[in-house]
Amino acid sequence: MLDFGSLLLATALSGACLSGTLVAIWLTARQSRFVLTMAVGILLLVTHVIAFWLYGQYASPWLGQGMLALLVAGFFVVFTSADQYIERGWSKPAALPVAGIIALTVAVTAAGFDGIGFVIAYSAVTGILVMTATAFWTCKDVDRRVLAPVSLLTGSSAVSFALCAFVIVQHKQWVLGGVPKNWAEDVNTVVVVACMTALGALTISFHHLRTQSRLTEETLTDPLTGLMNRRALNSLHGDTRFGRSMALAMVDLDHFKRTNDIFGHAVGDRVLQRFADIVRRQSRDGVEVFRLGGEEFAIVIAGKSALEVYDILRKIGASFGAEVVGTKLGPLRSTVSVGVCFGDDEARSLEQQLLGADAALYAAKRAGRNRVATAETADSGTYREPELLFA
Repeated sequence: MLDFGSLLLATALSGACLSGTLVAIWLTARQSRFVLTMAVGILLLVTHVIAFWLYGQYASPWLGQGMLALLVAGFFVVFTSADQYIERGWSKPAALPVAGIIALTVAVTAAGFDGIGFVIAYSAVTGILVMTATAFWTCKDVDRRVLAPVSLLTGSSAVSFALCAFVIVQHKQWVLGGVPKNWAEDVNTVVVVACMTALGALTISFHHLRTQSRLTEETLTDPLTGLMNRRALNSLHGDTRFGRSMALAMVDLDHFKRTNDIFGHAVGDRVLQRFADIVRRQSRDGVEVFRLGGEEFAIVIAGKSALEVYDILRKIGASFGAEVVGTKLGPLRSTVSVGVCFGDDEARSLEQQLLGADAALYAAKRAGRNRVATAETADSGTYREPELLFA
């Protein structure tokens, strides 16, 4: 037989250290609420382990009730932490049923049937761990190589708790008067030690992954408009070869400097945000929008015919021209000029596309602004004279 007391001590010590580490991490990154929630869950389980050991020494009914309540509550808080990380929203509707199970467990144990209390608590924990494993495994936003060990650990723990409940039922131990002592409990203790340690370590890994993802997103996102920035354009399309199925458009807000000078930079920011909202609404599969700086934007369009490209750009230009921004000096309307450069059989580079689209943009401005022009020559099938966007 395993030294049961030593295993329980190892579980409590490991869990307490992990809980403290997670709290320290949360204090440096308070936006990661799931880290703090996991710390609380592990701390509840540590308290349960201590109470479990004490219940084996002094079988007090009050101690038994608290110990089983802590077990179910602790694993549910761990599940809540997982739910906060993957944002499935499963924990809130499950809270009331879990509270009911805890109340039932306490009532049955208070009535003297601690064996039945153990069966109910173990069955509840099995269900919670199955939900945790399922939530992680069905998450599509995290690498499977990270999710697999989490699902395996929580699934193994669920099986071990189910076995504990099964053995008590098999032996009809409805009244124990102490902690259960059987092979399933020994296996469960080992599995739970591994599970708690690994869940704490994986929570730290998840925190680092999320922090890295946020930093990457912030690096590639324009903070004012929420669109991707020039760095993102170079990152995504620096090596792209623009063939006939691709086009790049440069968009410039007309007379934007005058808008800032007359109406103020706050209004100018609102105009930029309105334009960003419009291009998001008009965007579809194969359309990516980037703010290059100031009032200049780039739109990469893939998998569309020339007619479809012009249709997308016309809709953006017309929708923005119809947009009204209220100011202290009265309503403000703005327009855009667009230059579009189509890829060709030579598979142009991003730099070539930008140069071509920029030249077309200036052609649209020379033609009177509020127009879309193309960088192609007059004998090209995609060439069009600068076309009015908003009448």
